[in-house]
Amino acid sequence: MNPSNSSHSDTFPARLADVLLNIEVELRRIGLWDASPPDLRALRSAQPFCYDTLTLAQWLQWICLPRMKRLLEEGGELLGKSEILPFAEESFRDMAPECGALLKYIGEFDTLINERSQG
Repeated sequence: MNPSNSSHSDTFPARLADVLLNIEVELRRIGLWDASPPDLRALRSAQPFCYDTLTLAQWLQWICLPRMKRLLEEGGELLGKSEILPFAEESFRDMAPECGALLKYIGEFDTLINERSQG
């Protein structure tokens, strides 16, 4: 067994928790964190990222972050693959300068999930 793979897998939950927290902090910092949830119907969209009913920031706040935190806490099965960054780059294009750190953390999230599924 490769020791670097062992330490990588041992630190995965902590690394993922840090990235999730960083995404939340950035959403709050740039003013994209909502004080109250959207309508329940908006949360039930079957479309990827609920793009037909929510902004990406809302999807991150109300669906992605809570789901990922819950899976980490419960030791549940995580996604097999993540490709949020391309959609985020498009969604936040008009806010590019202030969203740089947010995009960085979303990219780190994708990388962690994708590396985990390959490992």
